[in-house]
Formats: sequence, C-alpha cells, structure tokens
Amino acid sequence: MSSNPSLALVAALGAALALSACATATPYHAASLTDPGHADGYREVRVEPERWRVAFAGNSLTSRETVETYLLYRAAELTRQNGYDWFLAVERDTEEHVTLVVREPIGVWGPGWEPHWRYAYGLHSGWRTWDRHGLDPVFDVRQVTDYEAVAEVVMRRGTRPADDARAFDAREVLASLENRIIRPED
Repeated sequence: MSSNPSLALVAALGAALALSACATATPYHAASLTDPGHADGYREVRVEPERWRVAFAGNSLTSRETVETYLLYRAAELTRQNGYDWFLAVERDTEEHVTLVVREPIGVWGPGWEPHWRYAYGLHSGWRTWDRHGLDPVFDVRQVTDYEAVAEVVMRRGTRPADDARAFDAREVLASLENRIIRPED
C-alpha cells in the first residue's frame, strides 16, 4: 500500500487546525448555517405553528451536561420569544459523535516510507502504527468525542401541567439555568 506524503501532511495539518479552533468549550450562541467550521451552537426549525425541532451541538470540549442544558435553555428562550408560557419536550435525545484524529510529527516522511496499522493486544490495546523499518509508533491517534442534543418541543400557553415530567415552565427554566449559560466573548 503506497502513501502520498503531501496528502497525508495536509490532512494532519487540517486536523491540527480544527483542534486548535476548539480551544474552549462551545459558548451559548446560534450555529452558523453557512460556515461548516462554525456549526456548533443552537439551531431550530419550526415544524408546525406550535411545534419546533431544537438542537444544540458542542465541540469536543463541551460536556454532555452542558449541551443538554443549553438545549433546554434555548427551548425555553424560543418558547418565550413566540409568546408561549411552557413547552413539552415530546422527544429528546443526545447523540455522541466520535472521531479519530491522527497527528503525525513533521519530518518523518522519507523515501519509500509506508505506514501500516495493526491492533495491539495487552496492557495498551488499540490500533497502532508501524512500518517496515521498525518505526513504532509513528502517529498519535486520539479519539475525540462531541455531543449534540436534539428535542422536538410543543409550546403552550397557560399553566404547565404539574404531573408531566416532560413539561417545562419557560420562565422557570430561564431563571434556573441563566447562571450556567456561558456566552461568547465579544
């Protein structure tokens, strides 16, 4: 199996740039619909007049709890902005996205160098690299995890039903979670 050193170096530099852009956890902000590099944050779409699909995606430094908190906060904020008092989370899910990031030291490329992969068993089990010249390990492989919380919410006016655990009073959610919301620095 032959390898293109230039192509691999570009891929490694791209991964390093992507990681450096994620130096802090995702703050509470709207996701960019036009810039895939800034797709983290909240987004929503109206499904019916009183029904919305709301989502919040975080980067690899944003905890699952934070992503779920920001989702609830956005649902409450959206409920109030549309003139409703409470919302029902009829469907809620948090997705875990796992990516393998491969980083390699600059300057390891030489004539005829071909990376190979093998699964190592034992104390340090996992995928490792090696080549026919005995260089081991060549790549730094890390697993990066980020979360996205998604909910379908139905907005209502009046008093929230006390016996439904899926129902949230929008004012109470906003007041309760406000001190946990980290907004972007200007």
